[in-house]
Amino acid sequence: MTVQFTDRPDPGRADAGIVKASTWDVGTPERQRQVVDAIRKAWESRAWPHAGLLSYSVLVGEDGATLLHHSQWTGELAYQDFVRESRDARNDDIDAAVPGIERRDLHTYELYRSGLRTQGDSREPGCVVIVDVEFAGPDPARQRDWVDTVFEALGADPHTPAGGIAAHFHVSTDGTRVLNYAEWESAEHHIAALAAPGDGVGSPSPLWERVLKYPGVTGGGVNRYTPALSMEAGAGG
Repeated sequence: MTVQFTDRPDPGRADAGIVKASTWDVGTPERQRQVVDAIRKAWESRAWPHAGLLSYSVLVGEDGATLLHHSQWTGELAYQDFVRESRDARNDDIDAAVPGIERRDLHTYELYRSGLRTQGDSREPGCVVIVDVEFAGPDPARQRDWVDTVFEALGADPHTPAGGIAAHFHVSTDGTRVLNYAEWESAEHHIAALAAPGDGVGSPSPLWERVLKYPGVTGGGVNRYTPALSMEAGAGG
């Protein structure tokens, strides 16, 4: 199989058993560009590494220092095969091109619920907002209840933020985290939504208050990214 470059991943694809998300700290905007170029070269110079890898995408952090890595897999065994057989050679090439990359925060997720995008909506995301939520200890029921609470608040909210395309809520397999992969038309749309009345993108309401003060939430963050590189297996080879 060959490497095929695509516009973006499909975060809601049904055949993805797990999602791996991690952050690379590369230091500067110039190094962000250099690392993305090195990743492209390291991957396009080789065959697609594993049939169980469904997509691999890199997004550039608005902070000028980080890259988000998002990959979809049929399951954990496919990922472990890749680590054992193919990952090091690619990373060695990338590190040779741009030394000093700090790789951190690798977590494994399963897609739980998606919302907002309607049938026929062909808008392309110019910005991806990653919302991380951390809980005090593993509790899969709590993860899902928190996401369900968000959907309840969204459903009752009379105002839909302009520029919001879709939201894909993932729960970590260790029971301790939720990741929302939110697609927006642009960073400016997300900034405007945050500036509206309320704490976050939701209107002031008891339901959103419940989300914000949900018991057991210990941390998290909101970060904006620009899609830079997305790949999947091609038919050739």
